[in-house]
Amino acid sequence: MTTSLMWFRRDLRLGDHPALQAAARDGQVVPLFVLDPRLARPGPRWERLLASLAALREETDGALVVREGDPAEVVAQVAAEAGASRVHVSTETTPYGRRRDAAVEQRLAADDIALVGTGSPYAVTPGRILNTAGSPYRVFTPFLRAWREHGWRAPAGDPQVEWMTKLDSEPLPSHPDREAGERAALRRWEDFCDEGLAGYASARDRPDLDQTSRISAALKYGEIHPRTLLADLDARSTDASGGDVERFVTELAWRDFYADVLWHDPESAWRDLRGGLRGMQYDEDPALLAAWKSGTTGFPFVDAGMRQLLAEGWMHNRVRMVVASFLVKDLHMWWPVGARHFLDHLLDGDLASNSHGWQWVAGTGTDAAPYFRVFNPVTQGLRFDPEGDYVRRWVPELRHLPGAAAHEPWLHPDGSANGYPDRIVDHAEERHEALARMTELKDSTL
Repeated sequence: MTTSLMWFRRDLRLGDHPALQAAARDGQVVPLFVLDPRLARPGPRWERLLASLAALREETDGALVVREGDPAEVVAQVAAEAGASRVHVSTETTPYGRRRDAAVEQRLAADDIALVGTGSPYAVTPGRILNTAGSPYRVFTPFLRAWREHGWRAPAGDPQVEWMTKLDSEPLPSHPDREAGERAALRRWEDFCDEGLAGYASARDRPDLDQTSRISAALKYGEIHPRTLLADLDARSTDASGGDVERFVTELAWRDFYADVLWHDPESAWRDLRGGLRGMQYDEDPALLAAWKSGTTGFPFVDAGMRQLLAEGWMHNRVRMVVASFLVKDLHMWWPVGARHFLDHLLDGDLASNSHGWQWVAGTGTDAAPYFRVFNPVTQGLRFDPEGDYVRRWVPELRHLPGAAAHEPWLHPDGSANGYPDRIVDHAEERHEALARMTELKDSTL
């Protein structure tokens, strides 16, 4: 009987898995995950990955082989142990993933073993959607139209897999017990469709209501595929308003869009996509950066978001935009400073979405009307957390202030009674400074 290797990466599930189906057609399957030292960073993201691997090991009836080391050497070694002639993967699209897979493919070729890529972590694999001139899209709205016209395949279904169980595996490193894995992701998604999809379009910007799907971490680790979500949304379109379904589909399109942008310009992971702002003057102030990271800026909406990030490894998307704008426009720091901090803590930290989301706020990325957008952290809080519930949830020093008063403690005699810090900057002044720097840069390039 032929044996193949299924090398799992950002696809830690069994259902709707084209690469696994291809492996199963070969015969017996050895499931493998490589703990790559270059990606191993102790913290919440690492713990979340280990929890997902524990779930995958259970779902593969204990067959999952976990090895630590250089993927090129480990994959070749396990393939040799299994007597596999083919190694199956979901096609990788990140800069590091592409380099790693090229090295693995070269190493396997020396042993006459093929590396076979099938499917990807996206509804539409990056690089496939081009405009009429054959160029990639740099603006979201036309990409969205083309993405919809291109369409995507139906979910791949559940494969019938015969696992090979005779290979040794290293034990998973110890980690806290977390809800993770394909079954947990499917339960969360079903609960959201039943209870949260209706009204999503209007409530998605309200961090106080907590009415988002929270499915982003499952997408990050591939515990569920976006095609599964799209198929369910289509099936449930009669149960929720068209606007709710449309809004969620659009959010999935943003994920594909940013992955596509990164595919065509890998350096944009940590470099300005648009060259026009590469001469912008930025500041480096360790004290201000520390206040931002710890949620002690004196701006309640910003501080609530940063404290939620530290506590949960997650932050509401509206708040992500506000805290990012505060770092770039109020503190005048280059966006990669914040993007790296997010990736250190976000359980759903996806390189493409994270870097290009930050660039959207900074005005260096895909947005057609970039740098002049400056989020006011107070008015954003008053608009999207009108009763102050989100702020009081994460900033206990302000729980004594009722309603919207929590957003402007400086207006109340007892606002700082519990030790809440003063504002570290004046937003109006820093907004003016940010725009002045932009004007100076433009003038210098004329």
